[in-house]
Amino acid sequence: MSAYVLVQVDVHDPEGYARYRGMVLPSITAYGGRFIVRGGPIETLEGTWRPPRLVILEFADAERARAWWASPEYAGPKALRLATARSEMILVEGE
Repeated sequence: MSAYVLVQVDVHDPEGYARYRGMVLPSITAYGGRFIVRGGPIETLEGTWRPPRLVILEFADAERARAWWASPEYAGPKALRLATARSEMILVEGE
């Protein structure tokens, strides 16, 4: 079953976060992941949720998503993301 990583991002260091964006893709593809959504305009249809930035990644399954998140390939980019932005991240399985 496919698994999705949803990330709400509030960037406080745009220059540093741009470096993160430039280095994260190889770590994702190494685990078979791909971007479904990588930023873009957000329109709230119901409620009050309005993330400053939203990213959605797709992996073959939750095991691959967890392996990517904990991987040595993602360790450097993850540290940079944590230093340049505040994030909320969830993993959800779906079709």
